[in-house]
Amino acid sequence: MSRDDVNRRTFLQYGGAAAATAASVGLAGCGDSGNGNGNGNGNGNGGGETDTPTEGAEAQLREYDGELPEDPTREEVLQHANGLSNELAPWVFLHQQYSIYGVNNDIEWTARADEDINVKEMSTERDEITITQGQLAPTLDPVGDNSTSTYNVIDQGYEPFLYRDREGRPIELIVTDWERTGDQEIRLTIRDDVTFHNGDGMTAEDVAYSINRANDPNVSEVASTIGDINEASEVDGDVVLDLNSIEPAIFRNLTAFGRVVEKSWVEDNDGEIADVMNGTGPYELDEFVDDTRVAYTKFDSYWGEEPDPQSVTFTAIPENGPRVDALIAGDTDHIVNVRPNDIPDVQEAEGVRYEDTPSTRLIFLVMNDAFEPFDSLEFRQAMNFAVDVQSIIDNILNEFGDRTSQPTLPGHNGHNSDIDPYPHDPANAEALVEESGYAGAELELHVPRGRYLRDVDIAEACASQIDELENVSCEVNRRDFPNLVSELVADQSESPAFFLIGWGNPTLDANYAMAPWFTEGAFQHFNNQELADLLEQANNIPE
Repeated sequence: MSRDDVNRRTFLQYGGAAAATAASVGLAGCGDSGNGNGNGNGNGNGGGETDTPTEGAEAQLREYDGELPEDPTREEVLQHANGLSNELAPWVFLHQQYSIYGVNNDIEWTARADEDINVKEMSTERDEITITQGQLAPTLDPVGDNSTSTYNVIDQGYEPFLYRDREGRPIELIVTDWERTGDQEIRLTIRDDVTFHNGDGMTAEDVAYSINRANDPNVSEVASTIGDINEASEVDGDVVLDLNSIEPAIFRNLTAFGRVVEKSWVEDNDGEIADVMNGTGPYELDEFVDDTRVAYTKFDSYWGEEPDPQSVTFTAIPENGPRVDALIAGDTDHIVNVRPNDIPDVQEAEGVRYEDTPSTRLIFLVMNDAFEPFDSLEFRQAMNFAVDVQSIIDNILNEFGDRTSQPTLPGHNGHNSDIDPYPHDPANAEALVEESGYAGAELELHVPRGRYLRDVDIAEACASQIDELENVSCEVNRRDFPNLVSELVADQSESPAFFLIGWGNPTLDANYAMAPWFTEGAFQHFNNQELADLLEQANNIPE
């Protein structure tokens, strides 16, 4: 019988009261009852150690002893990079997030692992629905923000070039056929029956322009992630991509980054499209009220299958409890990030239900090596040994989470199954802090408020466990998500030194799990040449 069959059923049987009590107790004394992701609790080299504190022992650094073969495959290079990242510890590795939604029973919808909320996938007889997230979109520009909460809002009106099925495989959307015509050349066939919301027909030139705009670091937040593209151009009604490298994940990338815009419309607006919209999607913009709501009505000339609701409105409630209250009261029809201990309330209410699924999102604590003490390998590893991840999964997430050991999740291309999570070992953590030379360090852990499932509670537990070390102190700084993101995508030296973040991986490929954080770009917070070289090597090996 699976963990889901036993643990979550038991939790739901006994209700939220006991779970809430468990979440309120001190976590420092809770030992690991299992690793949560099937990797064991070993030393990082498949040894299968248990979480036994290193009482009175000398500091023990974790080392990765994997070796690359002479002529490695791309997957082997990515696996090696994941193993190395576990040793280098640029993050405190926490857990794979479960997505838990509250849904009105009038709506038929199944949660996706990639966290997409796509209204055209909903079946309902209702004319109007409201969807409430923890955050709204800070901009309607489809390349102005790279976050799932923003994509969920804007993708009702804008469309990516390709889409992906529920297993992450590319499927047709605006692009109907795709092929690699050379090592560094891609040809895309474009749908010919697409109309923009202003009534203009979409052309291959618009698609080429949209790809180039997404790839322009002067205007785009996804320029470092859409792919190593030199230029997109219209050729005989198709779009041809000239690549700077083989870019093996290019088709995966086109499902996730960039959306189709009309070239002439963007130029007429001088590129300022943060509060207006002219897409090709099933809904057209009715109203945009910054930080309050984004309202859509059905686009009658949509090229695809007509969606059910006549209108859809997105709103935001940062606090978890009030979001659930709004769902139960009928003020909204679909909410994100239902806390596990709130599930019984949803179950007992009339006309609503919860939907859950393991997501493609990793939750972790970034340690920015531009700042002391995070320039020390010993200190970074110490923070991993200090945090009791399993106790957080058990007591805060009620087992709706799986421990992680590396940037790439199990089942994703390049995941290294030989790497185990860090065991909880505060004695070794204290010894490593002493060895790092940063004893007495005072840390501030920044956390977005209401963006991820129990994000603040998780951060406070991590900070509390770090603070219980005799030679480190740590406190939490609760932040609004847009403000925190605006800082962390600035220069690395201007970003917070220590913060909790979630990173969804819609491409299901290790390159996107690591390259934005470990190579030059807006999200880079760690500098290691060996790791960067491995990612570059992987990017030049065909799949």
